[in-house]
Amino acid sequence: MTDSNEPIVRFIDVQKSYDGEILVVKNLNLDIARGEFLTMLGPSGSGKTTCLMMLAGFEPATHGEITLNGKPINNVPPYKRGIGMVFQNYALFPHMTVAENLAFPLEVRRMGKAEIESRVTRALEMVRLPEMAGRRPGQLSGGQQQRVAVARALVFDPDLVLMDEPLGALDKNLREEMQYEIKHIHESLGVSVVYVTHDQSEALTMSNRIAVFNDGVVQQLSTPDDLYERPENAFVAQFIGENNRLMGTITEVNGETCTVDVDGGGIVKALPVNVGGVGERTTLSLRPERVTVDPPENSPNVFEGTVEELIYLGDHIRTRVNVCGHDDFIVKIPNAAGHASLAEKAPVRVGWEKDDCRALDA
Repeated sequence: MTDSNEPIVRFIDVQKSYDGEILVVKNLNLDIARGEFLTMLGPSGSGKTTCLMMLAGFEPATHGEITLNGKPINNVPPYKRGIGMVFQNYALFPHMTVAENLAFPLEVRRMGKAEIESRVTRALEMVRLPEMAGRRPGQLSGGQQQRVAVARALVFDPDLVLMDEPLGALDKNLREEMQYEIKHIHESLGVSVVYVTHDQSEALTMSNRIAVFNDGVVQQLSTPDDLYERPENAFVAQFIGENNRLMGTITEVNGETCTVDVDGGGIVKALPVNVGGVGERTTLSLRPERVTVDPPENSPNVFEGTVEELIYLGDHIRTRVNVCGHDDFIVKIPNAAGHASLAEKAPVRVGWEKDDCRALDA
């Protein structure tokens, strides 16, 4: 029996180098809770996929220890770890039927015929493909193949499932549908999932927590709403969602407020999150939907600007404004806000609250 409060996976001081010199993963310490959906998110080369491959057993750790259910697995071969895997290319056996593909991991575990049939039927119903049991992978659509790959990873009831960019080959609509599908399967089964992607919207949609990787280091580990609303550094702010980025110099720090002289013109009041002292450089992070048009006169940050571009996107109007010396400042105006009078090259007043503007590292 394992302690339900104990993390299902622990990375303890884990490092990885392929050439003995450059570390692609640097001193990773990460606990993954039992039953959670944790996404490793980051750009190409950030170390996220290497971490997944070390956990799966396809890559050895150069240093440190990885545990599964409280037991070290560094020297345990992949097939003995009891982990389900879903790959981007599905990795289904083309010469086998769907049912035979699902039965394979059960046969390897020497389960009885009746048990195998029962589990295969249940797994196909879970991914809503019971009628596809007799078909071969080549007779299925991309989305159906991906469902079969998910079912095969779950059919033997693993404690842990790893997913490596599993939706990357699908078109946009199908990818979004599969995001919800996988999320609902996770919620109904309570299995632990570690998911790797470079798609931020995918990570925000599906995860309990997200580990944002860059340069082999976890930059922030938080819930989706925390990552988006409260980024801890400039990289996370820029990588997660759309973001207005203003560089400047700190002129005053007073408790929960700092004043920044923005490059290009303008004095901005912001929330000091990750800053030095007076005279130090900083990056201001401000989400486009937090900016208002025609703000009250007593708003802490009010600026005159010029509308450069208006793009109608259904539920909102994406407005590019020239303000504070920046002509790429984005404002998302909800369609219900009724700013139909805005026009390109027209003057506009914009503003935002101090706490919505985060002063981060330069």
